[in-house]
Amino acid sequence: MSLNVAVIVKLEPDFSEGNISYNADGTLNRAETKSKLGAHSSVACLAAFYAKVNYGANISVATMGPPMSEIALSEAQSICDADSLHLYTDRIFASADTLATAEVLKKGIQKMKENENENNNGIDIIFSGHRASDGETGQTGPQTAWKLGYPFFGNVIDYHLNLKDRVVTLKRLVVLNGMDNIIEEIESPLPVFIALDPSYKPSFTTLSSRLKATIFEKNAEKKVANFKSYLKMFDHNSLELDPKEVGLSGSPTIVYKVERIPKGKMNRKAEIIDGRDRNQIKNIAEKILILNGQYGRS
Repeated sequence: MSLNVAVIVKLEPDFSEGNISYNADGTLNRAETKSKLGAHSSVACLAAFYAKVNYGANISVATMGPPMSEIALSEAQSICDADSLHLYTDRIFASADTLATAEVLKKGIQKMKENENENNNGIDIIFSGHRASDGETGQTGPQTAWKLGYPFFGNVIDYHLNLKDRVVTLKRLVVLNGMDNIIEEIESPLPVFIALDPSYKPSFTTLSSRLKATIFEKNAEKKVANFKSYLKMFDHNSLELDPKEVGLSGSPTIVYKVERIPKGKMNRKAEIIDGRDRNQIKNIAEKILILNGQYGRS
């Protein structure tokens, strides 16, 4: 039984670097800001890798963005051992909101279905992260699923497949204010769109699955060394997109105001101690105990 999986990822600013660059209008200057594969996108890649190890999935990773977004595709391939990489890039796609982005991704997935349509299965599962750090909306995944007509399941923390019956069993984390967390179990026929909860971690519980995972990880290293041979690029013409439905023209969102995030003030001081000095270690230990209210000097 074949299984075709797609992963939607995003290149995001590396906020850990602390050198974010802004344009004069307050928007992010992506060309001068170091970027990397988003953390939530990495989680989605782990879910796809689980499908490859346990169910022999063929994996395609896709992203929309400028040419430099190939960085995200390369990093994603290193995680999930992707078999093909798809980059949707065109100046017309710039300044897209989530709805216009979903339109591009929809067309991309449809093209992917044509190429990966082995045994008439098309794309069986689409994985995405919970949200992106530079948007925090969590809308692109559900909107893409809606446009494709795929059932959408968010906050997924675990899943298992019955390939014979073409059915997936999912576990979702439901968090409600003032109530205990709920684990919801759902069964659905394929195809489906799955957005992973940030807490998701694949578990390889058998020796055979751990050995397969190791083999695929080594394969991924070889592929990444020559990742451009797996890369396919698409513009609005090759995706058969109407320019009025993508980019700024296809974005109904109106940005009223953009403000920079204020830099937090430093309110902590660092003290360096010599680990070979017993008295310094003793003093530090006493300070920690005092702060915890467990010790007092006379």
